[in-house]
Amino acid sequence: MSEAAAIQAGPQEGVGGLVDDWSSDKQAYHVPWGKAMMWIFLVSDTFIFTCFLTGYLNVRLTTTEPWPLQSEIFALSIGGSDPIPLILIAIMTFILITSSGTMALAVNMGYRKDKIKTFWFICATAAFGASFVGMQAFEWTKLIVDEGIRPWGNPFGAAQFGSVFFMITGFHGLHVTGGVIYLLWVAFRVKRGYYDDKGYEIVEIAGLYWHFVDLVWVFIFAFFYLL
Repeated sequence: MSEAAAIQAGPQEGVGGLVDDWSSDKQAYHVPWGKAMMWIFLVSDTFIFTCFLTGYLNVRLTTTEPWPLQSEIFALSIGGSDPIPLILIAIMTFILITSSGTMALAVNMGYRKDKIKTFWFICATAAFGASFVGMQAFEWTKLIVDEGIRPWGNPFGAAQFGSVFFMITGFHGLHVTGGVIYLLWVAFRVKRGYYDDKGYEIVEIAGLYWHFVDLVWVFIFAFFYLL
């Protein structure tokens, strides 16, 4: 049967119809495989972060020792002033939220096929991400060296504080680091003109990952630093 005759005959039913649709590579919602795979990865990653935050809340509610005050542990002095509670965490949060804006602009410029602006907005997003990782490294150094906090204990109260802190923030920091590398790789290929013929859909896929990383940080900030 010719393709025109098959179209006039309409869709087949049963197992034969399923085999026919599968062999002709038909799609129900026309979602590209790259975007579909990214969504599957993000959903699975959501479960992991949910387990981490749920485990943190369970530890926080069931521990018999007093939980350290985050506003004191994460306070920072600037220019010899009195310690400002959560100032570094607030700056890190602002940086990630801003990076979501530059990533959205990169996606917009990509669909307009403006290669130069797409490249620079992706680079700006990667720079924000690298700044976040650098601040997190500074935070870890301060807590480990100056405060004496370890994954197995700390001098401020419940021993579980160190383990959940390094586990949650470290896992998220790995995601940000991987995202920075991924963005720079995409930016390099955009500049080289690799996507001129293929289209800039990869920029949107990278944006999905980056927005996910930013959203997860909002939950970490709310659950871990503010509660």
